[in-house]
Amino acid sequence: MLRPTRRDERDTSTECSTDEQEGVQDCPECKSNTLHRSADGNEVACENCGLIVEEKSIDRGPEWRAYTHREHQNKSRVGAPITQTMHDKGLTTTIDWKNTDAAGNSLSVNKRHQMHRLRKWQKRIRIKDAGERNLQFALSEIDRMASALGIPRSVREIACVLYRRALEDDLIQGRSIEGVATSCLYAACRSENIPRSLEEVSDVSRVKRKEIGRSYTYVGRELGLEIEPVDPKQYVPRFCSELGCSDAVEAKTNEILDVSIAKGLLSGKSPTGYAAAAIYAASLLCNEKQTQDTVASVAQVTEVTIRNRYPEQIDAMDIE
Repeated sequence: MLRPTRRDERDTSTECSTDEQEGVQDCPECKSNTLHRSADGNEVACENCGLIVEEKSIDRGPEWRAYTHREHQNKSRVGAPITQTMHDKGLTTTIDWKNTDAAGNSLSVNKRHQMHRLRKWQKRIRIKDAGERNLQFALSEIDRMASALGIPRSVREIACVLYRRALEDDLIQGRSIEGVATSCLYAACRSENIPRSLEEVSDVSRVKRKEIGRSYTYVGRELGLEIEPVDPKQYVPRFCSELGCSDAVEAKTNEILDVSIAKGLLSGKSPTGYAAAAIYAASLLCNEKQTQDTVASVAQVTEVTIRNRYPEQIDAMDIE
């Protein structure tokens, strides 16, 4: 029976097929789960015993090499990847708005009129029914709000997938497109642990906070989204950065939140308000006092919220 090759033996008689090795999660010899893929991706080895479980994997990259961006574009033979952020997934042809040819020379007057008509008809034929028109408007709104909030591209893709599911399940009927699109973006941020509060999302949206909350609850229930409660510690780095707090204040804030959450004081309270109150309490304890108005404006909460929260946090730390 042939055994997989060891690093020290370098046995070249291995005949294990790649199909059999796919899906291997534990080492077949020492039964540990310390498998590690090499930097070049050609080998999967066990860090415990040194057994090479998989080798000579298929290189799925291009056969050519490029050293500059221009050279990469010239050699590439494929188009842009499929994206969920466009209603046609980016598979249609896009006519550039520039009135120049491939060499960069200006087009003649007749050619300009012809390109203008082509752009007009291209824009018309990309949308064939009301459903696609709805999807195009909603995805453009998601992209606009995500750009204003600085949300990563991967989270935008998730938000667009959620809206497509809501459209397929006919959840848009009776509700505004902007409201459902905003709720899908907020749900994507919550599911990927991106610290964006409902107030921040409503500031860049064209609908009110109350409607966003209703749409978010409805879409989450109908689509079966399992989203965990927001951890207030996710807001601490961004709030401290905007306030210019030191590392000591940030560390003290996390300590206050850990103790408060362990004692069950967060239940039923706003995560952003609780994080803001912890930052204010930490600044007092570290002699870097921040005003309640400054902290409240950064966290988009009221000063009353901070005044009601930080005394109980200090009491939880057993500090007089």
